[in-house]
Amino acid sequence: MGAAQTRNEHSYNDLANKTGFSLEQINILHKRFKKLSGESETISRENLNSIPALADNPIKKQIIEAFFDKRNQHNGQVGTYQEIGFEEFLMVMSHFRPPTLKTSEDERKAMRKEKLRFLFNMHDTDSDGKITLTEYRKVVEELLSRSGAIGLEAAKAIADAAMLEVASTSMPDMPADYFYEGITFEHFEQILNGLEMESRMHIRFLDVDTVTMRCDSK
Repeated sequence: MGAAQTRNEHSYNDLANKTGFSLEQINILHKRFKKLSGESETISRENLNSIPALADNPIKKQIIEAFFDKRNQHNGQVGTYQEIGFEEFLMVMSHFRPPTLKTSEDERKAMRKEKLRFLFNMHDTDSDGKITLTEYRKVVEELLSRSGAIGLEAAKAIADAAMLEVASTSMPDMPADYFYEGITFEHFEQILNGLEMESRMHIRFLDVDTVTMRCDSK
């Protein structure tokens, strides 16, 4: 028992260094992971798909896929996993970690960039480094058409107009006949320049709430 506990502590210390979570937070998230996985060592898309709080989320699919996207593991890989273990799960969760009073300005900037990259990856579904009109249109369609207040064709028109607005914002000197291939990460950063991301990007479906960690948005 003592040896196993020592191994767990060593593993948790390593994960804390990689993610910025405290040992207490990692322990809490590990319990939640085991509950979601049914005490298995890995989680599948089906496990996350069964979470009730995600049922009506219009970008449910993108949220779930983000957990299996290798780009979110900070290891330089692309592609997807069929299942993920606790470390991969924790690395994705670290994107939702808010800054603390001890977070330095440089750390805050790095945290913001990571969050923006995570959001960018959610919409750049083919990993080509651009959010194309097709990808952007799909997201807008899902957000608008699922409300029932607007039809699919109207959603497409809104998405197309929004993409043109994005293009004119990120490339103000763009010629009239220029073909806009899509939003690059640099354009994405410019577009969201005025939005405070560091503390507003939360995840609520895990229902984790303690004195030292809150993943529920208000």
